[in-house]
Amino acid sequence: MTTTTRRNRRGGRDMAALLSDFGHDLPTIPTLAPEPKEPRLFRYAPRRGAARPGRGWAASTAPAMAWRMTSDQAPVFWPFVSAPALPPTGAQMGVDQLSGGSFYCDPFGWVLRDDVPATNPNIFQFAKPGSGKSGTTKGFCTRMMPFGYRTLVTGDVKDEYESLCHALGVEPFVIAPGFTARVNPLDKGPLGDGWEKLSAEEAQRRATIIFKRWLVLVRGLVGSMKIDDERRVPFGPDESDVVRNALAILTGYAAGNSVLAETTIPRLWDLLRNPTEELVRVCEYANTRVFLDETRLLRNALGELVNGTLAGLFDDFTNIEVDWKAPIQSFSLSRLDGLGDEAVGIALLCMNSWGRGLREIAEPGDLRIVVRDEVWKQMRLGTAAVASFDADLRLSRGMAGKGGDIQFCNLHKPSDLLSVGDADSQAAMIAKDLLELADIKILGAQKPRVARELDSMLGLGPIAQDLVSGWAMQDKGRALWCIGDAMYKVQTVLHPLEKKLYYTNEAIESAA
Repeated sequence: MTTTTRRNRRGGRDMAALLSDFGHDLPTIPTLAPEPKEPRLFRYAPRRGAARPGRGWAASTAPAMAWRMTSDQAPVFWPFVSAPALPPTGAQMGVDQLSGGSFYCDPFGWVLRDDVPATNPNIFQFAKPGSGKSGTTKGFCTRMMPFGYRTLVTGDVKDEYESLCHALGVEPFVIAPGFTARVNPLDKGPLGDGWEKLSAEEAQRRATIIFKRWLVLVRGLVGSMKIDDERRVPFGPDESDVVRNALAILTGYAAGNSVLAETTIPRLWDLLRNPTEELVRVCEYANTRVFLDETRLLRNALGELVNGTLAGLFDDFTNIEVDWKAPIQSFSLSRLDGLGDEAVGIALLCMNSWGRGLREIAEPGDLRIVVRDEVWKQMRLGTAAVASFDADLRLSRGMAGKGGDIQFCNLHKPSDLLSVGDADSQAAMIAKDLLELADIKILGAQKPRVARELDSMLGLGPIAQDLVSGWAMQDKGRALWCIGDAMYKVQTVLHPLEKKLYYTNEAIESAA
């Protein structure tokens, strides 16, 4: 075989061909194709270097390891792979640090798209003081104005928006003792216009909305009053029935009047102190004495609001005209700061309810950004106040193109939501659910402990925690934007004029 093989290589016939001439075919052995070589990950320079100008040499071969993994595991070992880019619509906020491209924010546009994991336009921003939270908020508001958005600041606790209002030619309203501006939290709002021309069905529908808003407000106000250090004034079904019937009598709705009269909190308090026979009867009390005994805590709570620290602020008819066509409207509450956090929280509760009433019927295309600063002051008023804030978020969505609000809520840390009550209390449960009502969360600079709290509530993961407590701490305007379950590492970029306009450290510098 060896000789034959050598002859074959010289051009002779092999054994298989010889036997084939006599009718015998040898079985063939299949030839295996050579295995393809895997592509080389690295091409090392030779030890002596490449024979070309500008080339060096390698003293040793660098170690290389190959890994096989699924697509959901790859980001763990390769964290620099960015999320899919968002569409370039809305406000250009800054730079996406992972992709290197521009980052745009368009909450309503995201809600209307199927490829963006956002189902509501509300925004929660968590960041420590001095980390650029205010600059991001104001930058978003001003950059959305060319797209038809207007801004409403229902409670400017620190006068942070005063300079922005003046730059846009708007004078903020001041709500404080000694000033003339008055706001009635029980204002009917636009739903009360043209009542005499409404059909019975439409009048009943509007009345249901108005009375529900008033009940949410009164429940929050009464529930914010304390009986002692641990208990607050209860507001259950009996108190709700009394307030509802009293408001129906005061507005003339119970008598079937063609026009819904406006009322105030002092008038409600006065009716509960001096109940009519009709009120006692419809509330199903045996007599006036029983009515007064059973509603004592309710009356005292309302009396504290009328005669207490906020006396003269929210107890008369609204005497201001709001230009809803202006690019921004702001209501300053900074002069209430000396009255304490609880008084400011009650003022925020009243202003938010009043603002919601004026936005219940929005014109087509009337889109507005409602800024809520110092949310924690309202949240600490108890379960009823938390429920009122929850109602604002749930009713804000609307439909893009038909009027709707973006609730932009600023908080310092997640404990602002958790401090409303005990861990297992009803208020704490509602507060935790609030995060589900905002699909857009901006996580700014935080201490490691607070970053761990955010992780426990949002499931950020170790890489996101390090970004919030490390990278974001190194400069203002850095934040992790969470759009649904997608995360973006964003650096907000402000123009020098914006930095001057949005600067909020004047008070600190003047004190120094």
